[in-house]
Amino acid sequence: MTEAPRIALYGREYAHDPAAAYARMRAHGDLAPVELAPGVPATLVVGYEAALEILRDPDTFPRCSEVWEEQVGPSCPVLPMMMSRPSALFTNGSVHARLRSVIVDSLDRVDPVSLRDQVQAGADTLIDRFAADGEADLIGQYARTLPLLVFNEMFGCPHHIGDKLLRGMSAIFDTEGAEEGNALLAEATAELVAHKRRAPGADVTSWMMRHPAALDDLEMAQQLTLLMGAGLEPEQNLIANGILLLLSDDRFAGDLSGGSMPVEDALDEILWTDPPMANYGTTFPRQDIDFHGHTLPAHQPVLISYGAANTDPSRATADRKGNRAHLSYTGGPHTCPAKGHSRLIASAAIEVLLDRLPDLDLAVPRDALEWRPGPFHRALVALPVTFPPAGSRP
Repeated sequence: MTEAPRIALYGREYAHDPAAAYARMRAHGDLAPVELAPGVPATLVVGYEAALEILRDPDTFPRCSEVWEEQVGPSCPVLPMMMSRPSALFTNGSVHARLRSVIVDSLDRVDPVSLRDQVQAGADTLIDRFAADGEADLIGQYARTLPLLVFNEMFGCPHHIGDKLLRGMSAIFDTEGAEEGNALLAEATAELVAHKRRAPGADVTSWMMRHPAALDDLEMAQQLTLLMGAGLEPEQNLIANGILLLLSDDRFAGDLSGGSMPVEDALDEILWTDPPMANYGTTFPRQDIDFHGHTLPAHQPVLISYGAANTDPSRATADRKGNRAHLSYTGGPHTCPAKGHSRLIASAAIEVLLDRLPDLDLAVPRDALEWRPGPFHRALVALPVTFPPAGSRP
């Protein structure tokens, strides 16, 4: 039997219009054959219920496969995003429970009021730098930098290490220079662990180190890689995509300075229809398995398309306001433990921007915006805006 042609999740065509790609995929049912990078096949789950089944069954669909890693080799451009790591994301059972407890217990110590204050202070600092210009790129000058400022504060991370972490993580998401980016990540997280061993403080890294689970340096570095990966790249995309929606969709653009409700509604819409992590949650069946009319080969990657599953026609809803049943923070035992923090950071970041610059407009038509290629994220290259020049804060 001739294998169905695989739909590429890389390149500018997919990045420009992933919804069109998902529509083609649905002709295959709940699962579709895709290619993550040239010569790297995978199965993408586009059905909502099928995605939930996989996310809730880590015994059948574990998070890593040394067999696959040996097959693709160390130079595979998507390997750094999918390789086995001793972190909560890539482990199962008691090992996963131990590592996750460290993350959950430490994040629970973050005071939401203090976190919002950190976001507001960072946002004001960044806006002051361009408020008088009348124009800005809200990716390079705001959405990319603000999560890093917050991360550095939350985790007690020196700025030079945080910058290195950001550059390494961006490289492995884009899959260009992924091998070098992975090495940079390892170097930076090791530096952060060594720094906090010498100088602990009232921050998430230090709380993780003092946790009764007693993580060693390698375990600490891997949990920090996980938290940084979730806290920088997806967060900047959530902020930027939320701003874009507010500036370009008539449902939200009527009163941008009207308070937090339009922002919260926009975030609900983004997390349902255009999530910052489009495709991830990689699993590898332990053995050949028949699933939803498809045969999934053992040890080959099966990814969850959060973007496609959330927009599955069977889940269509006219009003997404306040509806948190989307999969953008994944599901099952690997549900993101920082989803509340993520939402708070994004909403505060957008609210401060709109309060300071209420007359923001896109500088180019929405269709002219460029999206970064890559199979995992939904990320703008730039978000140029114009506004009446404003002064800095008094």
